[in-house]
Amino acid sequence: MESTTITAQQALEAANEAAFLTNNLWILVATVLVFIMHLGFATLESGFVQRKNTVNILFKNCMIIAIGLLTYCLCGFNLMYPGEEFAGSFFGFSGFGLNPSKADLTSAYGNYTYWSDFIFQGMFAATAATIVSGAVAERIKLESFLVFATFLVAICYPITGMWHWGGGWLAEAGFYDFAGSTLVHAMGGAAALAAAIILGPRLGKYTPKGIKPIPGHSMPLAAIGVFLLWFGWFGFNGGSVLSADAASVSLVFVTTSLAAAAGAVGAFFTGYMLFKSHDLSMVLNGILGGLVGITAGADQMGPMAAIIIGLIAGIIIPFSVVFFDRIKIDDPVGATSVHLVCGIWGTLAVGIFGAKAGLTQVGIQLLGVLAVCSFSFAFSYGLMSLIKAIMGIRVEKREEIRGLDTAEHGAHAYQVMETATYTSIK
Repeated sequence: MESTTITAQQALEAANEAAFLTNNLWILVATVLVFIMHLGFATLESGFVQRKNTVNILFKNCMIIAIGLLTYCLCGFNLMYPGEEFAGSFFGFSGFGLNPSKADLTSAYGNYTYWSDFIFQGMFAATAATIVSGAVAERIKLESFLVFATFLVAICYPITGMWHWGGGWLAEAGFYDFAGSTLVHAMGGAAALAAAIILGPRLGKYTPKGIKPIPGHSMPLAAIGVFLLWFGWFGFNGGSVLSADAASVSLVFVTTSLAAAAGAVGAFFTGYMLFKSHDLSMVLNGILGGLVGITAGADQMGPMAAIIIGLIAGIIIPFSVVFFDRIKIDDPVGATSVHLVCGIWGTLAVGIFGAKAGLTQVGIQLLGVLAVCSFSFAFSYGLMSLIKAIMGIRVEKREEIRGLDTAEHGAHAYQVMETATYTSIK
């Protein structure tokens, strides 16, 4: 009879192949979760804007994911991961398009294939432009925003991402950002801040009599959006382990959730202290602030550190929102507070609570934050100024008052029967 004895080498190869398949599958599942975050952003932002601008905000979010994937395929991926020959540098580029070798589709590439790497990273790329979408909502021209988003995702995001994740100069300096508190969130928040400054506030927001609140039209939509984002963050952070390692992924799930929960509690108490009311929008943004804050060090923190990081992020949110309002920077969804301010805090927290905690690491983290945010702000400010000079960036006053749904899309999000029409039918 033919022997069916399996050698030790064959058993090892089979185990390695099973691990590779499992790791690759987890990256693809995480990719799906990050994709769902775009639905969360669309729902959150549409809930936080006025009803007359709902179609516009949804339209932008649909286009952002499309633009993000296409530009990341064309040049972004190879800007962000240009190859080992650019290690320690400020810039690198390995050519246009996607060109994997046969080896890139096996375990020789890593814990996952080249294709899995691209699609996972591509979902991250579009997130940066989504952050800007909410901050400039209700008054920016659609075409101008789409041009801005295209260049932000195609050039700015990959360059700063390469500095750390692509083996650039920040990586060699010892900077640490596990899943993107700075490289995704603070970078997008800095871009949002620059865009909001150039664009200016919404009509009637800041008056001689003070700040006029412009509430969103649907808190249920906003709440659904936050829960979708929290759900997707398990892939955002959990997938950033870049393998299906049980201990690491489960720890990241725990620290991510504890920080989000603590962020809600921090915003709850601070919001009541400042406003003497239970403001749902503050709690929702507090959850997001906790998620953003833990993202830089979710794999390095224990439960108590995660809670402290999330709690402080939640406390930051109401103060930050009030601060930006007082300096008359209008951000309808609080993107600058959630992503920029809490992103900075979370990145610095790695130097306080992380594996290499100490003043030296705090200094390195601060260097990374300043570099990425400064580049993103300057790039975005220059780009938005250029677009303003060439195309214009702001809709006309009558269009803003009327609503962008009608002015730019000729449609309404909700078909509501007018009283006069109902009366005439009756």
